Amino acid sequence: MEMFRSTKDGGASVWLSAGEATLLRTLLVPVMELLGEGSGSSKPADVIDDLESAFTDERPQMPDDPVLARLLPDAYRDDPAASGEFRKYTESSLRESKKYFAQTMLDTLPPNGGRVKLTGDQARDWLRALNDVRLMFGVRLEVTEDFEEQLAAMDPGDPKVAAFEVYGWLGAVQESLVQALAR
Repeated sequence: MEMFRSTKDGGASVWLSAGEATLLRTLLVPVMELLGEGSGSSKPADVIDDLESAFTDERPQMPDDPVLARLLPDAYRDDPAASGEFRKYTESSLRESKKYFAQTMLDTLPPNGGRVKLTGDQARDWLRALNDVRLMFGVRLEVTEDFEEQLAAMDPGDPKVAAFEVYGWLGAVQESLVQALAR
């Protein structure tokens, strides 16, 4: 992959190979599936149900899945009641915004690779979606702050090596996009 370049309109562009575009698309799917759990659709009956639940005393709990717990963290770690209350009013919109960012990325990925030209808003959506994919990967792989040391200590035949390399590549993609937007 070449690095992202800033565009005159405040966006960014990059050329992706077919394999890179497919990899990014493939990595977004599990994040979107996780975010889809427990979220309502936009059918009118569901909107009414969502409004009714906002006025009950029932508070949603922190998700059991460790990835979802990172994607949808508690607002108040030391106060479960306050966290539940906050979650009751914000979790649905947070899920929807994260799915929107991932969908923006999916919609702008060329099916067979090629040039990707993003507006400033699309580029920021990409950053958010990339962050969520990296969070998912990092949690599943149990990546620590010593990522490079973890990777170096792995047996080259370990199947996790490829996943760690993809995690590192995602970080490079994200960093490249941040730098392009900062110019």
